[in-house]
Amino acid sequence: MAQIKLSLRQSLLAYVLVCALLALLFSLLTAAACDRAEENIRAAYPPVGEKYYLTNAQGEQLGEGAYIGAEPEAFSASDERLLEALVWLGMAAAPREAGMAIGAAVWLFYRNRLKKPLRELLLAAEKIADDDLDFAVNYASPDELGQLCQSFERMRARLAANLAEMWRLAEERRRLNAAFAHDLRTPLTVLKGYNEILQLSPDKTTSATAATMSRHIARLENYTAGMSHLQRLEELQPSRRRLSLEVLHEQLAESAQIICARQGKELRLDWQPATEVCVDMEFVSRAANNLLENAARYAGRQVSLNLQAQAGGLLLTVDDDGPGFAPDSLRQAAEPYFSGEADRAAHFGLGLYICRLLCQKHGGYLQLDNRGEGGGAKVLAYFAGSQ
Repeated sequence: MAQIKLSLRQSLLAYVLVCALLALLFSLLTAAACDRAEENIRAAYPPVGEKYYLTNAQGEQLGEGAYIGAEPEAFSASDERLLEALVWLGMAAAPREAGMAIGAAVWLFYRNRLKKPLRELLLAAEKIADDDLDFAVNYASPDELGQLCQSFERMRARLAANLAEMWRLAEERRRLNAAFAHDLRTPLTVLKGYNEILQLSPDKTTSATAATMSRHIARLENYTAGMSHLQRLEELQPSRRRLSLEVLHEQLAESAQIICARQGKELRLDWQPATEVCVDMEFVSRAANNLLENAARYAGRQVSLNLQAQAGGLLLTVDDDGPGFAPDSLRQAAEPYFSGEADRAAHFGLGLYICRLLCQKHGGYLQLDNRGEGGGAKVLAYFAGSQ
């Protein structure tokens, strides 16, 4: 049997018409049944008194006669209540059946035309939100929701293909970076050795050239080390454990003091006492050291580190009294290999990017800002307590 192809609007109209016709039929049947029941009750109480008959010319009675001016027998209390109920039941039949018809039409329309596709779309949306694209939207119908489900399935398939391609490219990039960093080590070691010999040359031109080469070799070594470090970080996963902010402060304070003292800057450290967080100490320590190194490099006199518990996680804030972030830096400073410095020989712009990567892997975020009045940069690093 061929399937009837109706749109959702046509289907709803068909359900309403069918249910309305059934409601009309039921209301008529209910009214007729009430009338019959009322007649049966009244027939059980015939009038009392003298009956009069019509007669013909011969004086013969015609018909069954009729009571004229006679009072009917009084109804019993139960029959009187029943008659009142039958009257109200007959009067309310039409609106009651109409309401039931509307409810039945809506329920049938939802069950037969909306429930399944909506469930399919909801499940598909939840799976996509969970990054699970290994499923299919199975709903074949010529109506609007069927077309929507087909479009959703095409979108899912496209997302799955794009995600697979993205993972393939990312894996190729990681392998290429690892191979590149590995292959650079040997020639850099050789160049570094020969360069040290050249710097010992009595010829001033040769030694000056060797000193310039040394700076560029060091730059290449830093670049290679940075690529290797990023490769290891991308494969790292957090291992959370519960610890107090006092313990966290003690573990961060020593390295923070060394970093600031090396740059000749004063350190101010604040934390919430008697508060616990659930974080990976290694992630927090790496991010804090990178942020402190960056802040100490630009600070005028003071660097501040604040530790604050937030929703079971840790909010780490580092600010300084330096010039702050330029508008371009606010947008791009956390991108890999971005640097606003004129001399990039010692820095490749990986510090803030590494911090952002650590925060994201810990379920958090990195936010760059300026302190406002008084100048200075401010960086907020949040490490979520649970995934």
